[in-house]
Amino acid sequence: MEPLLLRQTRDSVQRFEDWLEGYGEVSFDHQSFFAGPIGGKAKTLYYRNPVLGIPAVAPMILCEAFVPAARRLFWKPQRFPIADAHYAMGFTLLAQTFGERRHYEKAVHFLEVLEETRSPGYEHFCWGYPFDWVTSANGTIPSGTPLITTTPYVFEAFSQAYRMDKNEKWLAVMRSIAEHAIQDIKDFPTSPSASSCSYTPFDQGGVINASAYRAFMLTSASVQLSDERYWKVAERNIEFVLQSQQSNGSWYYSMDGKRDFVDHFHTCFVLKALAKIDQLTAHQGVRDGIARGVSYYVNNLFDEKGLPKPFSKAPRMTVYKRELYDYAECINLCVLLKDQFCELDRVLTIVVEDLLTYWQKADGSFRARKLFLGWDNVPMHRWAQSQVFRSLSFLQFSEDAKS
Repeated sequence: MEPLLLRQTRDSVQRFEDWLEGYGEVSFDHQSFFAGPIGGKAKTLYYRNPVLGIPAVAPMILCEAFVPAARRLFWKPQRFPIADAHYAMGFTLLAQTFGERRHYEKAVHFLEVLEETRSPGYEHFCWGYPFDWVTSANGTIPSGTPLITTTPYVFEAFSQAYRMDKNEKWLAVMRSIAEHAIQDIKDFPTSPSASSCSYTPFDQGGVINASAYRAFMLTSASVQLSDERYWKVAERNIEFVLQSQQSNGSWYYSMDGKRDFVDHFHTCFVLKALAKIDQLTAHQGVRDGIARGVSYYVNNLFDEKGLPKPFSKAPRMTVYKRELYDYAECINLCVLLKDQFCELDRVLTIVVEDLLTYWQKADGSFRARKLFLGWDNVPMHRWAQSQVFRSLSFLQFSEDAKS
């Protein structure tokens, strides 16, 4: 990366750190419109009876499109474990890059918060959302229900810290998380060699990024904790992900026959997991899947300007043009696969330049979405302030290691 752009990235991260210190660690969320009793009931009605439900959810959708700050009328600011995990990883990466004690202390702070905010009622460490989540496939998932799309980020945060400071406390948490992933999360065979995993301890599986997350986490656990049990489970989840890849290289969100949309950040989730698995173990199928997936990704999920496009196949009408989450995950993926695909190296520069030029506000936070009219400027830790912070910290760490 050009030295000037790297300096701009460092300045951007410092400005964000200052903003985070002043703003605090709770925020509204993408789901705030539907996390409270009013929005939750409206969304439930919509999923049960779309004809009756459309008028019920319309006020929230209109607010999301034209008055994003109206979130405060529907729910409250909260702390999000997935955001705390990203902040812990970001500060760990900065501590490794610059060697400053303050970054290490911030990372430890977020790890200690995560220890305190684990899902209640489970033997092993696990995490979910702090609100009741109304879904189309599984009804309402109660607050605190463990999610295999959240818990692996926390595992990764503790893993990064352990590699840096060798604190056995972090290792014990990692082992507990891995046990949750093989004991509480369920497997569903999809072929003689493959299994899908559940999203929570209670559903029937089929979501592709969920299996990709679990596959990476258990692959990592098998290496770091020297336990072959984790790899045996991970290997079947890897095969499910690979066998679910479409002939054009894409992945649907789910193989349930209903949620067959293809979007930007979920595609990144799958590719990131495969890329990290590839770094840990030689698996030709994984490498082939990455190559096919990257080809689809660069040809279908960017617009004519080379900027992230939310969907290549949308599930419904959207109220926005661009998504901060897409930028964050695009940067993460490009850094993970740096120098392996020239198309991604080109994308990385374009996306970082646009992010720093148009998305960061004067106070240091980032805009959440580019709407069809204006911007959603509500700073949301889960969507995706923490993810952008982590991705830019990862970029700096990668460039420093290269030099």
